[in-house]
Amino acid sequence: MDQPKHPNHNPRIIGSNLALLVAELERVGAQWTGQQIMLNKGEFLAVKLEGVPCVAANVLKQEMLARGGDCAVHRDCVTLECEESAALLLGTRTQYDDLLGKMHEQGFGLPEVGRQIADLLASLDAPRKPVRLGPYMLPIGERTLVMGIINATPDSFSGDALGGDVEAAVAQAYRMKAEGADMLDVGGQSTRPGSEAVPAEEEMRRVLPVVERLAGADGVGLPISVDTSRAEVARAALQAGARVINDITGLRDEPAIAEAVAEHQAGLVLMHIKGTPRTMQQDPHYDDLVGEVISYLREGIDKAVAAGVNKESIWVDPGIGFGKTLDHNLELLRRLGELRSLGCPILVGTSRKGFIGRILAQAKGGATPPPEERVIGTGATVAVSIANGADVVRVHDVAHAVEVARVADAIVRG
Repeated sequence: MDQPKHPNHNPRIIGSNLALLVAELERVGAQWTGQQIMLNKGEFLAVKLEGVPCVAANVLKQEMLARGGDCAVHRDCVTLECEESAALLLGTRTQYDDLLGKMHEQGFGLPEVGRQIADLLASLDAPRKPVRLGPYMLPIGERTLVMGIINATPDSFSGDALGGDVEAAVAQAYRMKAEGADMLDVGGQSTRPGSEAVPAEEEMRRVLPVVERLAGADGVGLPISVDTSRAEVARAALQAGARVINDITGLRDEPAIAEAVAEHQAGLVLMHIKGTPRTMQQDPHYDDLVGEVISYLREGIDKAVAAGVNKESIWVDPGIGFGKTLDHNLELLRRLGELRSLGCPILVGTSRKGFIGRILAQAKGGATPPPEERVIGTGATVAVSIANGADVVRVHDVAHAVEVARVADAIVRG
């Protein structure tokens, strides 16, 4: 006797991407009001807090459990055998919204905890918006921007150092513009591992003539960024026409950079670095890699905003290769989206870096390829960065990066 045939219901997992959930709810034919309720239930977030007093952490745990979520705290927190604990909250947006509605009624510092969680969720919800820098409007959020690197140094790691050749720098800038660059980043101080700082006067001698040529009335017609961690150089570059300052120390060394940026209503890139270029690759260690990077960048953002910099003009950079091992770099790229917690556009610079060479050497079983032979590997890191939330990519090989970015944007941004 034949067994009755049962229909194949085609069970499958739907990705947690919000746009996918919206599309699937439409396909199901759910009512619009129901869609809004279900979307909040379908968006799951893990939120980590640090240094929460144990009494407050225990209350958080009970409040989340009461709403169907959860909260992990230190094992000694329940018995109050420790003074404070990290807290890892697990819940849907609906559960967080309900939790935040109660936080202001609690004691033990929980109203401030609630405010910080609310600010975090608002940062995640805020759409990326175009940024105006003088006469230029950069379409942040609409597509990935490509920043071309111009090394006005004699000793760049990447093999493209131009030294003091202003004409060569100008020619490279025009070529990068033709290849699709959205902006250019000029640097006069090598930050390769082991490099020593040069005097500020020498850095300005290398950078300012290039900036003046590129940013002038007859210049290249793109916003110019200057890669410097010195307030003196930043101020001179901005006066020469630069629109962005890219500080690899994230305002740690010279917070006065923020004052110059605010005065000129310019953009500011804050990067994370552990140590200095001379020492950063001497066995870097982290207890909580992403947490420490975010904390460092948040401190820089606070300094910049306090100095008058518009937060919408601040970009954050996790500092790939700056005080990181191979595994650190890969983890940061995998978890790049967590930097959205900071509420700023994300810039990533992986171009031609040593970790790409090491990966390729391991894969091929040969010598580490020189920087100019890491273009395809760089393209892979650019694509992954965009998929994980990058808004700007900083590269040496603009034409390749533009192609990668347009294809990645078509997939990621739809």
